[in-house]
Amino acid sequence: MMREKARVLCDQQAEAFTHCCKETGFLMVVKCQEENKALKECLTKHYNDPAFFEECKQEYIREKQEYQKTGISAKNRNQKSPNST
Repeated sequence: MMREKARVLCDQQAEAFTHCCKETGFLMVVKCQEENKALKECLTKHYNDPAFFEECKQEYIREKQEYQKTGISAKNRNQKSPNST
C-alpha cells in the first residue's frame, strides 16, 4: 500500500524516468541515471516519513476491518458487481 501511494505522490519523477527509458531504449541504464535517482529519492522520502507510514497504516486497518465485516476485499468492493445496473 505504501509503495502504491508513494508512486502516486512521486508521479512526476516516475513519468520523467519512464519517458527517459522509452526514449533511450537499451541505453537507459546509462542515460537515465539522474531520473532514476530522483525517483528513488522521492520514494525513499515517503517511505521514511512517519506521518505517511501512519496514514497508510490507518488505511490498512480500516480496510482490514471492513473485510472482516463484509468478507469482500477493497479491490473487489470498488468494482461493480455483475448484477448491479
